[in-house]
Amino acid sequence: MEYKKFGERLYIRVDKGEEIIAAVLSVCRKEGIRSATFSGIGGCRDAEIQTFLPEEGRFETERAEGMLELVSIMGNVMNDGEGGLYPHAHGLFAFKKNGEHRVIAGHIKSSTVLYTAELELRPVFGGEIRRKHDAETGTGFWDLRG
Repeated sequence: MEYKKFGERLYIRVDKGEEIIAAVLSVCRKEGIRSATFSGIGGCRDAEIQTFLPEEGRFETERAEGMLELVSIMGNVMNDGEGGLYPHAHGLFAFKKNGEHRVIAGHIKSSTVLYTAELELRPVFGGEIRRKHDAETGTGFWDLRG
Protein backbone atom coordinates (compact mmCIF):
# COMPACT_ATOMS: atom_id res chain seq x y z
CA MET A 1 0.00 0.00 0.00
CA GLU A 2 1.07 3.52 -0.71
CA TYR A 3 -0.73 6.77 -0.04
CA LYS A 4 -0.22 10.50 -0.45
CA LYS A 5 -2.02 13.55 0.83
CA PHE A 6 -3.07 16.29 -1.59
CA GLY A 7 -4.79 19.19 0.14
CA GLU A 8 -7.32 17.74 2.58
CA ARG A 9 -7.70 14.40 0.78
CA LEU A 10 -5.60 11.25 0.80
CA TYR A 11 -5.15 8.99 -2.19
CA ILE A 12 -4.47 5.35 -1.41
CA ARG A 13 -3.19 2.63 -3.73
CA VAL A 14 -3.85 -0.81 -2.25
CA ASP A 15 -1.57 -3.45 -3.75
CA LYS A 16 -1.90 -7.11 -4.72
CA GLY A 17 -2.67 -9.38 -1.78
CA GLU A 18 -3.70 -6.57 0.57
CA GLU A 19 -7.14 -6.27 2.12
CA ILE A 20 -8.93 -3.01 1.28
CA ILE A 21 -10.72 -2.21 4.56
CA ALA A 22 -7.57 -2.98 6.57
CA ALA A 23 -5.59 -0.60 4.32
CA VAL A 24 -8.08 2.24 4.86
CA LEU A 25 -7.98 1.72 8.63
CA SER A 26 -4.16 1.62 8.58
CA VAL A 27 -3.99 5.01 6.85
CA CYS A 28 -6.52 6.47 9.29
CA ARG A 29 -4.47 5.27 12.26
CA LYS A 30 -1.17 6.55 10.82
CA GLU A 31 -2.69 9.95 10.05
CA GLY A 32 -4.74 10.28 13.25
CA ILE A 33 -8.01 10.35 11.31
CA ARG A 34 -11.01 9.57 13.54
CA SER A 35 -13.79 10.00 10.95
CA ALA A 36 -13.76 9.93 7.15
CA THR A 37 -15.56 8.88 4.00
CA PHE A 38 -13.94 7.02 1.11
CA SER A 39 -14.63 5.76 -2.39
CA GLY A 40 -12.75 3.91 -5.09
CA ILE A 41 -12.36 1.27 -7.77
CA GLY A 42 -10.08 -1.71 -8.42
CA GLY A 43 -9.53 -5.34 -9.27
CA CYS A 44 -9.97 -7.93 -6.52
CA ARG A 45 -9.51 -11.67 -6.13
CA ASP A 46 -12.14 -12.23 -3.46
CA ALA A 47 -14.86 -10.48 -1.53
CA GLU A 48 -17.08 -11.25 1.43
CA ILE A 49 -20.37 -9.44 0.85
CA GLN A 50 -23.09 -9.16 3.46
CA THR A 51 -26.78 -8.36 3.25
CA PHE A 52 -28.63 -7.38 6.40
CA LEU A 53 -31.82 -9.36 7.00
CA PRO A 54 -33.90 -7.10 9.29
CA GLU A 55 -36.59 -9.68 9.98
CA GLU A 56 -33.88 -11.99 11.39
CA GLY A 57 -31.64 -9.28 12.85
CA ARG A 58 -28.54 -10.72 11.22
CA PHE A 59 -26.26 -10.45 8.20
CA GLU A 60 -26.16 -13.10 5.50
CA THR A 61 -22.66 -13.51 4.01
CA GLU A 62 -21.75 -14.55 0.47
CA ARG A 63 -18.21 -15.05 -0.80
CA ALA A 64 -17.11 -14.39 -4.39
CA GLU A 65 -13.73 -15.39 -5.85
CA GLY A 66 -11.91 -14.94 -9.14
CA MET A 67 -11.33 -11.82 -11.19
CA LEU A 68 -13.70 -9.33 -9.57
CA GLU A 69 -13.89 -5.83 -11.01
CA LEU A 70 -14.49 -3.50 -8.09
CA VAL A 71 -16.87 -1.17 -9.93
CA SER A 72 -17.41 0.95 -6.84
CA ILE A 73 -16.66 1.01 -3.14
CA MET A 74 -18.17 3.68 -0.90
CA GLY A 75 -17.82 3.83 2.82
CA ASN A 76 -16.98 5.63 5.99
CA VAL A 77 -14.85 5.27 9.07
CA MET A 78 -16.18 6.43 12.41
CA ASN A 79 -15.27 6.43 16.09
CA ASP A 80 -16.64 3.21 17.59
CA GLY A 81 -17.26 4.90 20.96
CA GLU A 82 -14.53 2.87 22.67
CA GLY A 83 -11.47 4.59 21.22
CA GLY A 84 -11.29 2.47 18.08
CA LEU A 85 -12.31 2.90 14.46
CA TYR A 86 -15.38 1.29 12.91
CA PRO A 87 -15.50 0.86 9.10
CA HIS A 88 -18.72 0.67 7.10
CA ALA A 89 -18.42 0.02 3.36
CA HIS A 90 -20.65 -1.04 0.49
CA GLY A 91 -19.45 -2.19 -2.89
CA LEU A 92 -20.36 -3.46 -6.32
CA PHE A 93 -18.29 -6.14 -8.04
CA ALA A 94 -18.65 -7.36 -11.65
CA PHE A 95 -17.37 -10.77 -12.81
CA LYS A 96 -17.90 -13.57 -15.31
CA LYS A 97 -19.22 -16.97 -14.30
CA ASN A 98 -19.95 -19.76 -16.78
CA GLY A 99 -19.50 -17.25 -19.61
CA GLU A 100 -22.08 -14.82 -18.23
CA HIS A 101 -21.54 -11.36 -16.79
CA ARG A 102 -22.71 -11.09 -13.19
CA VAL A 103 -22.64 -8.65 -10.30
CA ILE A 104 -22.58 -8.95 -6.53
CA ALA A 105 -23.16 -6.03 -4.22
CA GLY A 106 -23.75 -5.18 -0.59
CA HIS A 107 -21.93 -4.52 2.65
CA ILE A 108 -18.22 -5.35 2.24
CA LYS A 109 -16.87 -7.36 5.14
CA SER A 110 -13.52 -7.87 3.37
CA SER A 111 -11.97 -7.87 -0.09
CA THR A 112 -8.45 -8.79 -1.17
CA VAL A 113 -6.82 -6.98 -4.09
CA LEU A 114 -5.80 -8.96 -7.19
CA TYR A 115 -4.15 -6.13 -9.17
CA THR A 116 -4.75 -2.78 -7.49
CA ALA A 117 -7.40 -0.69 -5.78
CA GLU A 118 -7.41 3.10 -5.93
CA LEU A 119 -9.20 4.98 -3.17
CA GLU A 120 -9.87 8.56 -2.18
CA LEU A 121 -10.12 9.17 1.58
CA ARG A 122 -11.87 12.34 2.78
CA PRO A 123 -11.28 13.10 6.48
CA VAL A 124 -13.88 14.90 8.58
CA PHE A 125 -12.65 18.22 9.99
CA GLY A 126 -13.98 20.15 12.98
CA GLY A 127 -15.41 17.15 14.81
CA GLU A 128 -15.87 13.44 14.50
CA ILE A 129 -18.62 11.03 13.65
CA ARG A 130 -19.35 8.36 16.22
CA ARG A 131 -21.17 5.07 15.84
CA LYS A 132 -24.41 4.74 17.78
CA HIS A 133 -25.94 1.31 18.32
CA ASP A 134 -29.61 1.01 17.37
CA ALA A 135 -31.30 -1.58 19.57
CA GLU A 136 -34.33 -1.87 17.29
CA THR A 137 -32.37 -3.04 14.24
CA GLY A 138 -29.26 -4.42 15.94
CA THR A 139 -27.04 -2.29 13.71
CA GLY A 140 -25.24 1.01 14.15
CA PHE A 141 -25.79 4.47 12.74
CA TRP A 142 -23.98 7.80 12.66
CA ASP A 143 -24.07 9.80 15.85
CA LEU A 144 -23.48 13.37 14.64
CA ARG A 145 -23.27 14.94 18.09
CA GLY A 146 -19.44 14.43 18.14
